[in-house]
Amino acid sequence: MNQPLPHIVFLSPDGSQRWEIEAPIGVSVMEIAVNNNMDMEGACEGNMACSTCHVIVDPEWSGKLPAVAEEEEDMLDLVYGLRRTSRLGCQIIMTPELDGLIVRLPGESRNLLGD
Repeated sequence: MNQPLPHIVFLSPDGSQRWEIEAPIGVSVMEIAVNNNMDMEGACEGNMACSTCHVIVDPEWSGKLPAVAEEEEDMLDLVYGLRRTSRLGCQIIMTPELDGLIVRLPGESRNLLGD
């Protein structure tokens, strides 16, 4: 019997809207957001060459994610509204342990690829 897929919870920038979406294992938060028409661009398609997949991870979940790599930190330095729990959605890959992960979409993003 197949196990149910994990879920991810996306919050609108002001927290007023909440979407709970099935999150296939091995798929990035960015891909899940884009495939479900969330307000996320993912301009570099997950190549860590932009910051348009910036998400703010709920503080209760931030310690459950793998550490931020130096390359991701460099890209995060470019985001608007950087927070202590900011991450690039392309670098968060869903696992069964992340079932229920909560991320907030930022109010705006910067696409350096198209500027």
